[in-house]
Amino acid sequence: MKRVAIITSSDAGYAGEREDKSGPAIKEIAEKEGYQVVSMDILPDDRDMLARRMAQIADENLAELILTTGGTGFSVRDVMPEATEDVIERRVPGIPEAIRAYSMTITKRAMLSRATAGIRRQTLIINLPGSPKAVRESLEYIISALGHGIEILTGETGNCGG
Repeated sequence: MKRVAIITSSDAGYAGEREDKSGPAIKEIAEKEGYQVVSMDILPDDRDMLARRMAQIADENLAELILTTGGTGFSVRDVMPEATEDVIERRVPGIPEAIRAYSMTITKRAMLSRATAGIRRQTLIINLPGSPKAVRESLEYIISALGHGIEILTGETGNCGG
């Protein structure tokens, strides 16, 4: 069973001032696809804290997939893409490109997403939007393709054909 860690980037959520609805939406979709949710963190919009947690999950081999939500917009506090770039070793641009392309069929505001994705060790890290609606749309669109990529990443399979 593939393991997933979920990180919500939200100052208000971290302070207990806002209920996190996006993290639970990710959990529901991931579990439906057969992933084991190994952790759910709500962290402030703090680049160093976010980067440290992602690095810890990857370096300690706690999960093959990290899905983040929030912090991908234009606010000065939106730093999830930068935190992700700080820790990844290889970029995976096709995932956020696919999400943006699909989301553009729903709203033109999708072009404003700064989300990124990449690999650290044997862990794939993907930034998702912050709203529960956008999280659901994005994750449901990409999740069926992720399993094969993770199998290649972890050495479970070496076959990219088909």
